Amino acid sequence: MAVKAVMGGAKQKEVAKMLGVTHHTVCRWIRVYRHQGQEALKAKKKGRPSGGKLSPWQAAQIAKAVEDHHPEQLKLPFYLWTREAVALLIERRFGVQVSVWTVGRYLKRWGFSPQKPAQRDREQSPEQVRRWLEHEYPSIRRQGSAV
Repeated sequence: MAVKAVMGGAKQKEVAKMLGVTHHTVCRWIRVYRHQGQEALKAKKKGRPSGGKLSPWQAAQIAKAVEDHHPEQLKLPFYLWTREAVALLIERRFGVQVSVWTVGRYLKRWGFSPQKPAQRDREQSPEQVRRWLEHEYPSIRRQGSAV
C-alpha cells in the first residue's frame, strides 16, 4: 500500500505519517521494492525457527543410538558421549550439520543430562601414580611426539 501510494505520486513523509511509521521506513520499503520487487516486501515469519533440523524419526534414531551404544561402537573418535560426538553422529547418519548448542537442546529434550565423575577413585594409590608419571608417561609422550 505504501509503495503503491508513493509510486502514485504521494509524498513519502505523508505516507509515513498516515501509516504511523518513520519516513526512513518508507524510504527503505521503496528502495527494497525498486531493487528486489514486490516479493521482497512480503511479510516474513519472525523469530527463532521452530522444531529443529532433525525430523522426529531422525531424532528418535539418534536418541536410541546414544542410549544403546558407545561412540566407539559406532566408529566415532570419542570414548564418551559428548555434544560434539552426537553432532558428528547426526552428520554421518543424515548429512545434517547442527551446532553443539542445538545438540545440547536435543539431549535435554531426550532426557539426557550432563554427567561428571562424582569424585576421584578411592583406590587410587599416590605411589602408583608417581611411578606411572615417572616411568610410563614419558615413554608414551615420546611415542606421541614421534608421530
